[in-house]
Amino acid sequence: MELARARLRGARHRPDGDSELTVEAIRRAARHAKLQVLTGVLGNRLVVIAGGSDNPLKVAKALIGPYAAGPVVAGPVVPDLLAATRSAQAAAAGLKACSAWQDAPRPVLSDDLLPERAMAGDRAARDQLVEEIYRPLEEAGSALLETLSVYLEQASSLEGAARMLFVHPNTVRYRLRRVTDVTGWSPSDVRSAFTLRVALILGRLAAGDPQS
Repeated sequence: MELARARLRGARHRPDGDSELTVEAIRRAARHAKLQVLTGVLGNRLVVIAGGSDNPLKVAKALIGPYAAGPVVAGPVVPDLLAATRSAQAAAAGLKACSAWQDAPRPVLSDDLLPERAMAGDRAARDQLVEEIYRPLEEAGSALLETLSVYLEQASSLEGAARMLFVHPNTVRYRLRRVTDVTGWSPSDVRSAFTLRVALILGRLAAGDPQS
């Protein structure tokens, strides 16, 4: 069934008022959006497991109406109900770390909060940043890692990075495009640059740790 193939777990602040009415409002919104949901109120959180779409943000926006003010975090899509715990943990970690990104959109993906989650002590986020950003750059060659590092240290200046690397600015520009191709994060975007910087730091720490 679709619920088993495409699922997200959302950890969100629950709205004020009767919990049963809140849950029923979520179910009505889900029926209207043609989604299947399991939902409940846990303490001060309204938690939803939703299926029927592979777009977590679209699902979160469709169900956001009954929520109280505050952050709304959508976990990643996972293949089946057995993997829902992994998505739930990512969403809960994102909710915990969301206060560190005051301009975060609402709703926000847990993966967009990877740097804040890593700083808050989420080991899964740290591992994800290393495995999805640092390792691929490392495998693509030392030039990409060096160029990205120098570019970020030079306040995102192509000319400044080129001078430090003794190359033409166009070479820096090309390598940064390759960084985007390899990682999916653009060094020229402020938010992405922050994520890349944290990934570089964590990758270097992991490389220097014989236990990692």
